[in-house]
Amino acid sequence: MKYRLYYWPGIQGRGEFIRLALEDAGAEYVDVLRHSGGFSFPKEKPPFGLPYLVAGKQVVSQTPNILLYLGPRLRLAPKDEAGRLWVHQLQLTIADWLVEAHDTHHPIGSGLYYEDQRPEAKRRSADFLAERLPKYLDYFEGVLRSARGHFLLGKACSYADLSLFQMVAGLRYAFPVAMGRVARRFPLVIGLHDQVAARPRLARYLASNRRIPFNQQGIFRHYPELDETRKKSKKT
Repeated sequence: MKYRLYYWPGIQGRGEFIRLALEDAGAEYVDVLRHSGGFSFPKEKPPFGLPYLVAGKQVVSQTPNILLYLGPRLRLAPKDEAGRLWVHQLQLTIADWLVEAHDTHHPIGSGLYYEDQRPEAKRRSADFLAERLPKYLDYFEGVLRSARGHFLLGKACSYADLSLFQMVAGLRYAFPVAMGRVARRFPLVIGLHDQVAARPRLARYLASNRRIPFNQQGIFRHYPELDETRKKSKKT
């Protein structure tokens, strides 16, 4: 099966979670919009937006849904239904986390420039770094502790592990100071990141020009003024 992935060519975005799964599995695929300029949505059961994946006559949209479809085919999900649903549940949690990470720099509207919502972004980022970031990291640290292995399922790597790697990598780009401060509290999550990065096919992908660098147009953006975790003390 040769897959066709449709996603914006200049950013990692939500399409990167799918790229990681395809690359790790050594699947044959074309990142269509990196090679051609235009596209159109299928008329029957059209996606709401990008990304979407074409596999033969099958069209699948929405990142968690695409990964749910690909997981068993790429051997990145369990064979049993309960296991597949558990991995899908983890992926949906990561999807929620991803939205919150994006909204640190665009809390008012995606159609506005960051500069048009900078005060709101500082307030949103402060809350995210103080409250939400540790909560998500603590959740996945607990899952890894219960799994008693390097990965969320224990010994077997799943697409959710690849996605958790991407979250850590993206947050390190966006919030290097904050992530540096909390990293030692979550050694299992950081260890998973390192295990995934060392997987042979992914290591080659991460070092290649197929991996789009993080940039200021993607979901993860680095604004130094938002990477502040220390609360200012009130004057007494």
